[in-house]
Amino acid sequence: MTARHRTIAEELLLEHWQVEAVLRLMDEGCTIPFITRYRKEATGSLDEVDITRIRDRNDALAALDERKERILRSLRERELLSDELERAIAGAGTLQVLEDIYLPYRPKRTTRAARARERGLEPLALLLWEQSGHDPVEKAKTFVDSEAGIDDEDAALDGACDIITEWISEDRGIRERLRSLYGSKGIVTSKVKAAKKNDREAQTFRDYFEWGEGITRIPSHRVLALFRGESQGVLTVKIGVPEAEALQLIEHDIVTGLGPDSEEIQSASRNAFKRLLAPAMEKEMRRQLKTEADIEAIDVFSANLKKLLMAPPFGNRRVLAVDPGLRTGCKVVCLDEQGGLLHQEVLYPLNGDSQAREAAARFGELAGHYRPEAIAIGNGTGGRETEQFFRNSVSLPEGVVVSLVNESGASVYSTSEAARREFPDQDATVRGAVSIGRRLMDPLAELVKIDPKSIGVGQYQHDVDQKALRSALDDTVELCVNAVGVAVNTASPELLARVSGLSGKKAEAIVRFRAEKGLFASRQALKAVPGIGPKAFEQCAGFIRIPGGDNPLDAGAVHPENYPIVEAMAADLGCTVRELLDSRALQQQIDPNRYITADVGLPTLQDILEELARPGRDPRSPFAAFAFDPRVRSIDDLAPGMVLPGIVTNVTSFGAFVDVGVHNDGLIHISELADRFVPHPSEVVSPGDRIHVLVLDIDTERKRISFSKKGLNREG
Repeated sequence: MTARHRTIAEELLLEHWQVEAVLRLMDEGCTIPFITRYRKEATGSLDEVDITRIRDRNDALAALDERKERILRSLRERELLSDELERAIAGAGTLQVLEDIYLPYRPKRTTRAARARERGLEPLALLLWEQSGHDPVEKAKTFVDSEAGIDDEDAALDGACDIITEWISEDRGIRERLRSLYGSKGIVTSKVKAAKKNDREAQTFRDYFEWGEGITRIPSHRVLALFRGESQGVLTVKIGVPEAEALQLIEHDIVTGLGPDSEEIQSASRNAFKRLLAPAMEKEMRRQLKTEADIEAIDVFSANLKKLLMAPPFGNRRVLAVDPGLRTGCKVVCLDEQGGLLHQEVLYPLNGDSQAREAAARFGELAGHYRPEAIAIGNGTGGRETEQFFRNSVSLPEGVVVSLVNESGASVYSTSEAARREFPDQDATVRGAVSIGRRLMDPLAELVKIDPKSIGVGQYQHDVDQKALRSALDDTVELCVNAVGVAVNTASPELLARVSGLSGKKAEAIVRFRAEKGLFASRQALKAVPGIGPKAFEQCAGFIRIPGGDNPLDAGAVHPENYPIVEAMAADLGCTVRELLDSRALQQQIDPNRYITADVGLPTLQDILEELARPGRDPRSPFAAFAFDPRVRSIDDLAPGMVLPGIVTNVTSFGAFVDVGVHNDGLIHISELADRFVPHPSEVVSPGDRIHVLVLDIDTERKRISFSKKGLNREG
């Protein structure tokens, strides 16, 4: 076991062997979904959260080790490395501690202290540091040297104090004490820049024109808002502490006397704080606040994205989709069970009575000819009006669902390379309408084609660390795709690329092979695809689905490496595998303990039995139709006291946004989410939730709506 493995295990409260197993499997090329699902015995059934934490912490410690090596190499090259210093560097547990150790030895540009050393004033600094009670001026006389630029005693003392100032600023103990003070008593303040106070664009930040809040209380969304205001040149943001307390902490151990030389040390302490330590601590606190705010914002984004990706699918059924338009008309497409485009045209249901009647008749004809089981309508401009048109004016067969669909990002997809490749002969409006229809059929399969940042469920998503955001969102998409599984004979390259063990190139190779050779009849046939080697097949096979294939197990989540176990179960029962899948009575006769081996334990066997009971089960909830209150179509229709059905569109750290069908999402502040204290809105609601809300207030000028959920049921 390495020291790094031990550190990770202790920090994450896991067993050492679990950490070792996860990292070994990752070194072998295993993905998080594969380890989570198919290597439970090796990890002690760790879930994807723990496995991701192990990976991320290992990456962070690897980066720390790399930084240590760079520092040690630099110190050796400059012949500054002592045994004590090497031990201190080796023992540094965080990057912050490591940089504090290295600070006095870091190559610097020429500083005031360096110039004072060059003039031979370090011995004077050492004499003052002793604080023997002698007159500093008398001590300084012997260092006056006009040729060295030290014209008098004051110049000598100034140079010596510059050296002492640097000593103080680089002292690890002082920095730690100050860091603790900033962490506990730091105050974040903001002021508007005078030149921006009356700018219209600056009014977004008017709550922070004169603001102050303790560093321990400030929420992540406010941190990001303040830093955004600063980056846009509207605000000046500062982080400070009570100066008297800071100076007391600095001087506590270094001012040891009462004489005039101790006064020089006090003066150097004040100078060190104001000129060096305070800016350094503020920079650290900014970085820490930003990092913590980024982590929370990314966590919120990831949770929201997971909820959207795992939204209930309407399924492989025919859909008529409408991208509403007021002036340019509604783009209408008819899709088959696989989302293929059967027909497209433009109709004008919202452009006057005559055209509305024509559109109603035409919609009836399309419904009769293409037999859609649902009408999917984009929720953008004109969405509610189009929805009401269908409910009130179009004669639809009984049972046809009319549903508004969140179209955030559909325009991004419509102009993307993927959309152009799929529909080279159609314009962007047709592609956008197709995307709306497919989102109803299978939100996951369609949303993976879009950059998650375009879906509209983030919080200050453009302000957070973009590399960390991309990594977290990629993890989320991958976990969702593999939790559901992918039908290889119909999946897009974008969806296949998210399958464990596959990549963009491998996904494209699968699609090309499918087009040239025909549909895959079995999972084993994937091995014939160029680029799908043994490791890629091992990682992806369990997540690939082939309904109706040669082997009935290929339609579910049993991994091919475990097919012999199922075949042995069937043989012991005197039946075929297909008969075993079809008979709950046969399944109940299986004793999993009989099939335990050195490599396969009860966790895997229990998963196999669950899969036999519900082969190919989709973990997403069943689809249920939803309708907004027909009384409200715009913000002008709202009134305080109304209770309305709505859909949660976004969750942030300060509350949840809800669409009640008026084109402007309203906010349920965290304090209005429940009749109890709510630590975070995600504990109460998630994107896609259907809830009832009470209208509290409407600001028509700023188009802001305030809701409450107190005392109302979760389901709408």
